[in-house]
Amino acid sequence: MASQLPLPLETRQTFAREDFILAPGNSAAIGFVDAYPAWPSPVAALYGPAGSGKSHLANVWAARAGARLLDASALDEALLAQLPAGEAVAVEDVDRAPLGASAETALFALIERGQPMLLTGREAPSAWPARLPDLASRFRALLAFGLWAPDDALLEALAKKLFADRQLNVPAAVATQMIRALERSPAAIRDFVGRADAAALAQKRPVTLGLIRELLAKDR
Repeated sequence: MASQLPLPLETRQTFAREDFILAPGNSAAIGFVDAYPAWPSPVAALYGPAGSGKSHLANVWAARAGARLLDASALDEALLAQLPAGEAVAVEDVDRAPLGASAETALFALIERGQPMLLTGREAPSAWPARLPDLASRFRALLAFGLWAPDDALLEALAKKLFADRQLNVPAAVATQMIRALERSPAAIRDFVGRADAAALAQKRPVTLGLIRELLAKDR
């Protein structure tokens, strides 16, 4: 069967609270987000590997708090001046890359405002790099919640959700086969779902256990 170049179809990624996959490894984080505004501290952090649900929870909280979503790399003192005092803010990917001096100054100033604020990163905040000593001290003192303790049930639920986001209804055996063969990480599952979707489009066939096995065989 001749393959055809798949058309770029829009992926329907949802960030609704009811779409978040609850598991023992993230229950403390989602419980904290759900408790807003009854937080013991106005500033907190979520951390975990790529695909663990940090952005999902940041979006859930932003919708609840009326917060502005920002990427840490976009922060600078000019942007800080545009943010009204008291506005809730979610700042993502604080530790993805070293922040510039202006970004560090702006982030420290936001934390010092004492407004509702949620930060996200891959490592625990105590490991986030900061050249500004006062900012490093704030990172170490943050109330923080880790996400992701992968078990089979959660990995399968994640795979099914990622296929559903692409409007694909797949047999349960597909997700089971994937988590047995792939690296046990959210990023690996997300990337493989994208490959499976593209292969199915190119070959004009559904995502079946046979297709999954073919893709896994190529990886070997």
